[in-house]
Amino acid sequence: MSGLVLKGISKSFGGTRAVEQVNLTFAEGQLTALLGPSGCGKTTLLRMIAGLEAPSSGALLLGARNITDLPAHRRKFGMVFQNFALFPHLSVRENVAYSLSISGVGRSEAAERANRLLDLVQLSAFGDRRIGALSGGQRQRVAIARALAQEPEVFLLDEPMSALDAKLREEMQVELRLLQQRLGITTVVVTHDQREAMTMADSIVVMSNGRVEQVGSPQDIYHRPENAFVADFIGKANFFDGVTEAGGIRIGATHLSAKPNFVNGSPVRVAIRPERACLDDDPGENRMPAKVTFVRDLGPVREYHLETAFGPMVVEYALGEGGKTLVIGDRTEVRLPPEALHVFPDPQAAVAAE
Repeated sequence: MSGLVLKGISKSFGGTRAVEQVNLTFAEGQLTALLGPSGCGKTTLLRMIAGLEAPSSGALLLGARNITDLPAHRRKFGMVFQNFALFPHLSVRENVAYSLSISGVGRSEAAERANRLLDLVQLSAFGDRRIGALSGGQRQRVAIARALAQEPEVFLLDEPMSALDAKLREEMQVELRLLQQRLGITTVVVTHDQREAMTMADSIVVMSNGRVEQVGSPQDIYHRPENAFVADFIGKANFFDGVTEAGGIRIGATHLSAKPNFVNGSPVRVAIRPERACLDDDPGENRMPAKVTFVRDLGPVREYHLETAFGPMVVEYALGEGGKTLVIGDRTEVRLPPEALHVFPDPQAAVAAE
């Protein structure tokens, strides 16, 4: 099988455009996360891939096959929903074997394959238990095993960890990723949790208002955001509004050295990650006075909330031997290295120009 390709996929519900001209390639054997806020179109896009929604326009290709009009039950895609939809009156093994039984696989073979899958998801000792006797993480593994029973060509998951508590969710993210890597199945996961996407995905598709904002590896998305929305949605960032001028940017009465690729006088949004802003004593460029207004101790990292000429700013400072310790009310200086600044066109100015 080759990769899954979406060409110009769009979906409208009445006069509402839920997905707008999406062109994507899901590489064979890789895990791709569809990431974005609620209502951005990611679940609608996943449902079109699964065959549960018909696109208003565009085409879906699986290798050389056009599967746009192929019904869901003929796509041989495995899917895990937010609600695992397990049968409470059946045992764990019977839940996994169910889809095999209704597709004509003999009872003994179905049970054997179910046992292999339960071993794969580390539930071999739970085959005779009822679903109600399982924890949330165990139920999720049963749903995954059931979806894998048909040996799917593509594995689809819609917010699969949303019902789990925070600690278990992080453990299951790693488990699911390791399982996907072992099986080598092309996998698409819908999530609104950036940490989940960064943990699991080979590639992240960031969506907003039905459109794809950026596609890239987790490191590309985080360190090289293509617009202000991506910089704001992925991780934390400090934002400031300014205009470009010779050699940099003017924010209020302050000049920052930077290299924006815009003509002088262009309104821009400037972003810097909290861990890239510096509280060191380096006499480099872009230093300014600051006052500590709040301190958040996160163990190995201390988060300082500052008041500056630009307004509020957050700096993450990794503590170590001899590290700087500040308290509320202290005055210090913060440095914004030019290479750490992301400069984007001001989206509000762009809308006003239209």
